[in-house]
Amino acid sequence: MAGSQFTLAALATTAVPGLVVTGTRTLGSAASGDYESAVLRDADGAETAIRRPRNQRAEARQSADVVAIRALSAGIRTRLPFGVAEYRGQAPIGSTRAIVTTYLRGAHPTLKALVERPELATSVGRSIAAIHQLPTSFVTDAGLPSLTPFEVLRSAVSVMDRAVATKLVPAALKERWEGAARDQQLWQFTPTVVHGSLGTETILVEGDDVTGVIDWGELRLGDPAKDLAWVLAGRTDAFDTVLSAYEANGGGRDRQLAQRARVHHELETAQWLLHGVQAKSTEVVDDAVAMMHRLVDAVHAPSAAPLQSVSPETMEIGEVEQLLSSTERRHG
Repeated sequence: MAGSQFTLAALATTAVPGLVVTGTRTLGSAASGDYESAVLRDADGAETAIRRPRNQRAEARQSADVVAIRALSAGIRTRLPFGVAEYRGQAPIGSTRAIVTTYLRGAHPTLKALVERPELATSVGRSIAAIHQLPTSFVTDAGLPSLTPFEVLRSAVSVMDRAVATKLVPAALKERWEGAARDQQLWQFTPTVVHGSLGTETILVEGDDVTGVIDWGELRLGDPAKDLAWVLAGRTDAFDTVLSAYEANGGGRDRQLAQRARVHHELETAQWLLHGVQAKSTEVVDDAVAMMHRLVDAVHAPSAAPLQSVSPETMEIGEVEQLLSSTERRHG
């Protein structure tokens, strides 16, 4: 065992009584990242993961993740078509702690793979739908955040306003975002359980199946569109496949879902700009500005999707009946 892996293995045996480590290997890159981590193999051949944060930011993220995965009880996990790491123990080291969990196999997908492999995109949509159908009570019982539609809108407007205040946001985007913020119907949705930070780095796949989801630190009740926004960084046909699978697997009939996902996706460029300004990084700021100008070109294309809400008048009769039924259940 390498020195650091030996230390992590020793910590794991402290955190998990009875654990006998027979082998180790690195988890991710040993030379970079916010965590020092390893995969440990025990006498039965089972694998365990251990992570030690390298900075306070990583420690805060890890603590939030532990709270979330411990809230995901065995009963809740049976509703998910993929694995979630299970908390096994922790051990203090210096001013922080190392966390031990079960290890999830799988590789991170690429956005390109979602285009080339529709079956994988379908699995992603099905997996997101399963998260959003989880009972909301376990989130509130665990004391995790619960955001109303107004709070989601207020957060989005805050990002818009702070980005515009830098004087670096193109006028076309400013007008587009402000129009979305004023569209009250766009922000009418029923909060669901959301992962909160889904993306290629938090999803694990084997073949064309999602086998695991990691990094649950942003678990909360919120806007389901947030969990779909990352797919828009790829091609539109991949998003359409994911969305179709999402809806086919009980993901709801929120007519504004795709539009809000686009808002959240576009605001990621604004958040990147704000990060660069706060970090005083000219490189990041320049990158964010370039991204926004490319976004302007994209939204001016004839095929670009609008951010306006879909009018109720365009709903099919079945959708109207479902909307009325769900409203009666909430208020009846």
